[in-house]
Amino acid sequence: MGQSSKSKISPSELANYIDHTLLKPESVLSQFEQLCDEALQYKFNAVCVNPGWIPFVTKRLKGSGIKICSVIGFPLGATDSRSKAYEAGEAVIAGADELDMVINIGALRSGDLKWVEEDIRTVRKAIISTTVLKVIIETFLLTEKEKISACEISKKAGADFVKTCSGFSGGGATVEDIRLMRKVVGPDMGVKASGMVRDYDKAVALINAGANRLGCGSSVAVIKGAFENNNK
Repeated sequence: MGQSSKSKISPSELANYIDHTLLKPESVLSQFEQLCDEALQYKFNAVCVNPGWIPFVTKRLKGSGIKICSVIGFPLGATDSRSKAYEAGEAVIAGADELDMVINIGALRSGDLKWVEEDIRTVRKAIISTTVLKVIIETFLLTEKEKISACEISKKAGADFVKTCSGFSGGGATVEDIRLMRKVVGPDMGVKASGMVRDYDKAVALINAGANRLGCGSSVAVIKGAFENNNK
């Protein structure tokens, strides 16, 4: 999943990296309609919504090829494993193709790595094998050693991706964190950069650092930047 550095990325290529995201609790129906319309217009890889909105976006995007992503144990990660597993199973039944789960951050910072691993593994076992599982490690809250442990555990537990942030605990994706995460998980596991990805230049920098998926609430601005840069 590694790639060589690129000075420019075309709008269509960049769209394949993007999970077009709307997770704010105050979001209303018209915003989800807009989310889906934008995903269809720009052909984003996926839309990412809270579980309650999966049926709506699934129906709206039926037949488009755009994936449905949802979040589990979100945004704190402190829900017990059985609840996360149930939520994950129900999300898949509702139409989710991909799930972004938050690790038990407190368990990781307490040094209980077995707990963290079993938490991820419990969710992995609760969903079908074709469902893509991404693990949000909340890089902003972790030391470098803890980031490394979180990536190693996620890989060991059967996750498909590691992801930087939920967007609800401060910070955001950095080039340095993406480089570290890619180094730890190797070339064959996914790395998703999420949090503060708001413009084309940042998106390209993260991709060049090793990200092969971007979580964006500002996806349209990012894509418009691609059009502008590729027309120079």
